[in-house]
Amino acid sequence: MTKPAWWLAEDGPADTVLWWIILILLGFGLVMVYSASAPIAQHETGNPFFFAERQGIYVLLAIIVLYYFSRVDLDFWERITFPLMGVSLIALVIVFVPVIGISVNGSHRWINFLVVRLQPSELLKFSLLLFLARYVVRKGELLGRFKEGLWPIFVVLGLLGVLLLLQPDFGSYAMVVLLTGVLLFLGGLPMRFVILAGAVSGTALSVLAVSAPYRLARITAFQNPWADPYGAGFQLVQSLIAFGRGGIFGVGLGDGVMKYFYLPESYTDFILAVIGEELGMIGVWALATLYGVACWRIYRSGRRAAAAGDAFFALFCYGTLTWFGGEAVLSMGVNLGALPTKGFALPLISYGGSALVFLCAALGVVLGVSRRYPALRPDRPVTREGFQSGG
Repeated sequence: MTKPAWWLAEDGPADTVLWWIILILLGFGLVMVYSASAPIAQHETGNPFFFAERQGIYVLLAIIVLYYFSRVDLDFWERITFPLMGVSLIALVIVFVPVIGISVNGSHRWINFLVVRLQPSELLKFSLLLFLARYVVRKGELLGRFKEGLWPIFVVLGLLGVLLLLQPDFGSYAMVVLLTGVLLFLGGLPMRFVILAGAVSGTALSVLAVSAPYRLARITAFQNPWADPYGAGFQLVQSLIAFGRGGIFGVGLGDGVMKYFYLPESYTDFILAVIGEELGMIGVWALATLYGVACWRIYRSGRRAAAAGDAFFALFCYGTLTWFGGEAVLSMGVNLGALPTKGFALPLISYGGSALVFLCAALGVVLGVSRRYPALRPDRPVTREGFQSGG
């Protein structure tokens, strides 16, 4: 009796180190969400566990998705690439439909499913990785020709830009542009187009960043938050105070005070500041080390897929690395004042269901890749140009 096509029992075990790091980050995130959200939850709902309980459900769902996606036959993902991308585009439109779409503080980013809320931009990141990987592999050397290779990508980016910026969700669109640029570059896009695309994208994102007064205020506040500590610079000032209070070893888990209505978004975008206050720089560096090791393991899976001639999943792994590692760096940079204040969740740590589940979906696929390619083939060189012909 043969097993169903979506099971991978014939392959070896998935990357154990990556598995454990993901589980540790999910567990640590659940603890920190409770610590950072308890005062706000008590004030708003009367239940200090309100957000932690929901995060616990999200974590459980994320682990289930992580496990089953690591077991799905990899060929299945290539078959559903275009349908899944279509579903993502439809979902981005549905957020503007009254009753179904939910508006919070003027932003239309969620779809209401009664029990849960779906943020389509997170689904988009997952489906976009599949779409771009397949597009690069299928187009190959046509990437060097604007009309045949690049024009369709520009059309897709333009459409996604309209849908995301209408929400508005500048951060998600910046990540979409980053993912597209990285995968096209790895796919063999000629350097002249890389430089041109980087210049155009950088200019466009810069114009968008300063076009809205609140975005411009964030940029100017980032340069000197103490010039307006009770206005545009408030979040960053409170974040820096939290790190200052924590020092090297922290004030102790649960003993921080900045989460008591001083630090906005303490359990979402600025949860690293709570970690810094309660666990100190030791805790922050330990967390950064876990992210670094996880990124290395993701890269290793992609390199092994590339060495085996599987350009599709090599590109997918590198895209997941960009998504996972990029958001970690951006979130840490914002919390530490190294980057302008912008909402970036700390991967696998910050409160939120859609971001957690879909990132674990991508990581599950990476674990599936590590299961299929448990060892590196040294006889096959891994080069950027190798992706043009499918590996």
